[in-house]
Amino acid sequence: MSQTELLHELEPVVAGELDRHLKVAKEWFPHEYVPWSQGRDYDGIFEGEAWQDSDSTIPEAARVSLIVNLLTEDNLPSYHHEIATTFGRDGAWGTWVHRWTAEEGRHGTAIRDYLTVTRAVDPVALERARMVHMEGGFTTEYDTMLGQLAYVSFQELATRIAHRNTGKASGDPNCERLLAKIAADENLHMLFYRNLLKAAFELDPNQTMRAITDVVTTFQMPGNTIEGFTRKAMIIANEGIYDLRLHLDDVLMPVLRQWSVFDKTGLDGEGEKARDELAAFLERLETSAARFVTRREERRARAEAAR
Repeated sequence: MSQTELLHELEPVVAGELDRHLKVAKEWFPHEYVPWSQGRDYDGIFEGEAWQDSDSTIPEAARVSLIVNLLTEDNLPSYHHEIATTFGRDGAWGTWVHRWTAEEGRHGTAIRDYLTVTRAVDPVALERARMVHMEGGFTTEYDTMLGQLAYVSFQELATRIAHRNTGKASGDPNCERLLAKIAADENLHMLFYRNLLKAAFELDPNQTMRAITDVVTTFQMPGNTIEGFTRKAMIIANEGIYDLRLHLDDVLMPVLRQWSVFDKTGLDGEGEKARDELAAFLERLETSAARFVTRREERRARAEAAR
């Protein structure tokens, strides 16, 4: 089945999922989650106080994660372009694309307002990082509709976990409350895409299995083009905010189980080949995840002994 045919066949599913989403999604307002009374003027035209590192009480790893999460959200125009180009702007698909974009748009607004008001990060460095990151844009690695559906199914869940755990690591109940609200949005988005791909699995199991395998084996977070991302990702992983163990146990496996990937019947030789590749990759990832956790625990033990 061609990608165009799949888009057409999935349209009724999109319409149903959109109706379900609109019934369960709850309206919320970013300004209600920002502690405005903590704000004061910065240096510049208002001649306030310049930002300094001591302004923030949030631990470094949580601050790094907040910056990565925000810069990731900032690239929304590119994400919108990618899904609008793939899914179209008409019918139920188009309605969803714009609704998703509208909901995602408040995330960056809310996080930036929180960070600026609480002086959690250097606003000048943050703005410069935003400019660099957005100038690079985002281009999907997957050139099929099924590949993009598979990617966002995992990515929305990964983002939910990253936001939720960042809030917990911040030590600030205001931050945690805000990021929990954003994480709830991401969860609903994940459900939408996950359910769509499940329907696609019934329509064309072999192409869908190949798309899933291609995404799982090459998955990168959408913020991976942020300047210094590798170092930032290691800081985040070492703190346990988002690491290989979480990626495997809390993102990949729950979604794969929902799709019954390893119980799927009706696959041809290519579909079976893709599933075998997926199984082999997950085995290797399990080894890497276990090794990472062991080494992290050893580092923590050495640091504790040194104290």
